[in-house]
Amino acid sequence: MVIVVKAGGRALQSNMENIAKSLAGLLDQSVVFVHGGGDVVTEYSKRLGITPTIVTSPSGIRSRYTDERELEVYVMTMAGKVNKELVSAVQRYGGKAVGLSGVDGALLLAERKKRIIIVDERGRNRVIPGGYTGSIRSVNTTLLMRILEAGYLPVVAPLALGTEGEILNVDGDQAASWVARSIPAEMLVFLSDVDGVMVGGKVVERLTPSEALELAKNIGPGMNRKLVLAGEAVNAGVRKALITSGLGEDPLSRIKTGQGTVVQV
Repeated sequence: MVIVVKAGGRALQSNMENIAKSLAGLLDQSVVFVHGGGDVVTEYSKRLGITPTIVTSPSGIRSRYTDERELEVYVMTMAGKVNKELVSAVQRYGGKAVGLSGVDGALLLAERKKRIIIVDERGRNRVIPGGYTGSIRSVNTTLLMRILEAGYLPVVAPLALGTEGEILNVDGDQAASWVARSIPAEMLVFLSDVDGVMVGGKVVERLTPSEALELAKNIGPGMNRKLVLAGEAVNAGVRKALITSGLGEDPLSRIKTGQGTVVQV
C-alpha cells in the first residue's frame, strides 16, 4: 500500500522538522513525499533582483509564471535547498530518504505550455506565452516503485522533464496527484495550514469526488486546486484523498484518524 503526501506553503515552511519526523515515523507504510516551497523560491528570487509574477487563470487557479530567470532560481531552490533539507531532516529522525526531482530518470514527463490564458488586472482574459511551465503527461512509476521496494522514501521536487528535454516547473499539487493516480496509491494526502476544507467556519469532513469538484468552483485560491486534484485522483483509482493540517507535532498521525476533509467515493 502506497501513500502519496504533498506539503508546501506555510505548513512546510514553519513545520518542516515535525513533518520530516512524522514521515520518518511511518515505518509500516510505503510513502512518496512531494514538496512545494514557493515561498522560498520567492525569497531567493527577490534576493537576486527578480520580481516573481503570480498569475490567475479564468477558473481562479493561481500559479507562478516562470520565465528563464525565474526557472534558474526555481531549480536551485527546489531541487537543491528545499529538497536536500527535507532529505537530511527525514534521515536525522531515522528514516531512509532519497531526494530527486521530476527531471531525474524522467520521473515526471511534462509538455511545455506554449501559451496560457490569464485574468489581467482589469478582469479580462488575456493570452500570454507559456514560459517554462509544464503540464504533466506521465510518471515513471517503475523508478518510484524500485526506490520504495529498496526501503527508501522518495522526496520529490516539483520539476519535470519536458518532451523536448528541457527543465520545466510543474505545480506540486499536480505532481502529487499524478503520482498517486499513476501508481495507483491507496491515499493522496495534502498537508495544508488549515484543518481541512473550511465552509462557514467549519471543516467539511466528507465529500464525494463530484462534490469536491463542484465545491472547488466556490472556494479560495490554493484550496480550489487541491479539491479539483483530490476529486480527479479518486475518480482515477486512488481509494481516497485527505486534505488536512500539516501543522503540529505529528501531522501525519491524521492519516489514521482521517482528521480533515476526506474525498472518497
